[in-house]
Formats: sequence, C-alpha cells, structure tokens
Amino acid sequence: MASHKAHHATGWAAGIIAAAVVSKVGGAGPHLIGSALSFCAAVLGGTAPDWLEVAWWTRARRLWITHRTLTHWGVAWIVLLVCSYRLLGAHPLAALSFGFACGGLMHLLADWPNPLGVPWIASRHSLNWWNSGHCDVLIVGAAWVAALLMVDHVWFHGIYGLRLLHTVRL
Repeated sequence: MASHKAHHATGWAAGIIAAAVVSKVGGAGPHLIGSALSFCAAVLGGTAPDWLEVAWWTRARRLWITHRTLTHWGVAWIVLLVCSYRLLGAHPLAALSFGFACGGLMHLLADWPNPLGVPWIASRHSLNWWNSGHCDVLIVGAAWVAALLMVDHVWFHGIYGLRLLHTVRL
C-alpha cells in the first residue's frame, strides 16, 4: 500500500490526466468547466478507495468493510471509467465520474506492487515488488511521468515527447 501522501500525489497526477482526456474528447463544456471538475474529482478519487471504507455515519469512524475489498475492486473502477468516458459530452456529470474513476484507478495502481495486492477480478493479485510505504517515490514519479506524457500528447500534440526522444537518441 502506498502512503497517504503518495495517494494524494498520484491523485493530482490522475487529475491532470482526466482533465486532458475530458478536454480532448470534447466533454469539457463551456470555459473548460468539465476539465476542471474532472480534475477535482480525480484528486478526490485518488484517496477514495480508502475513505469509502470508513463508516462516516458513526462516531467511531471505523471501517464498515474490510480494507482492500469492495472499494478496491478493479472491475468496478474500470467499469465506471469506461461508462463515464462513453458519456463524456453527452451527460453533464460524466466529467465528474470520469475524473473520480481516474483517481480511483490510480489509487489501485499505486497499491498493486504491495504484497497485500488489489482484487482486480475475483481474487487479490500483487506484483510483490515491495512492502507498504517503500518506494513511494517510484509510484509518484511514474504517475507524474504518465500525466506529463498525456498532457504532451493531448495539448501539445506530442511535440515535447518527440524532442525528448530525439535528445535521448543523440
């Protein structure tokens, strides 16, 4: 499991990815409001699988379900992502749900290298790369590289990525 700070940082990266995708697909609406909403929803979704487990309606604020079960189920997050992507531009709340799903999926990707794993389909699967809290820099770095590549592809048409590739090749 990545640390709470790592989930926040990867949630911000997911927000940038979601905003770029929403603007590219045409679901941003007037004045790019949809992109801004998807960004905010993704930042919130980056920590959602953990805070959705908390029984907020009780004083004790204990978990109402076991950690890394239903709220960490990969299929649900992927279905939400795909369905909301298909509704972008057609439904006003699609940008919100798309951003939330991007953040939630980024959370699962950050938890996946941990030995506890993530229940992607029926049972938990782990990459078994490191224990909890270790290598957060790699997870956050990979999320931000993905965000920057997406922004470069969507908003700058791949110009900077091509320049970087050309520089590395020399």
